[in-house]
Amino acid sequence: MPNQNQIANPQSGQLPQIKGPQMNERDFLNDCLATCKYVTDSLNVAVREMSHQQLYSDMLQLLNETHQSARDTFNLMFQKGWYKLEAEEQQKLQQAYQQFSGYSSQFPYH
Repeated sequence: MPNQNQIANPQSGQLPQIKGPQMNERDFLNDCLATCKYVTDSLNVAVREMSHQQLYSDMLQLLNETHQSARDTFNLMFQKGWYKLEAEEQQKLQQAYQQFSGYSSQFPYH
């Protein structure tokens, strides 16, 4: 029985029924997405701490391109049914909103 809170597309029939040691398209995309996530995390730190302006600009461009690659890979995986999301209950969303919306009064600038 499918999960009612799951947001997903139907899986394409392109994967083999029995998985061997060879990497298939889904494996390559999973690896690509994991690598993009790792690289963006590392570049975020590097860009934030960059002191040289031109190097900062170049690294920021790389960061943006890597984020876009991750987004493109996610979209492709989601389209093929290889990436699933869980929908959150509306009540939990409302509770989180109420909890954090009160924090804005603590900001030093309004």
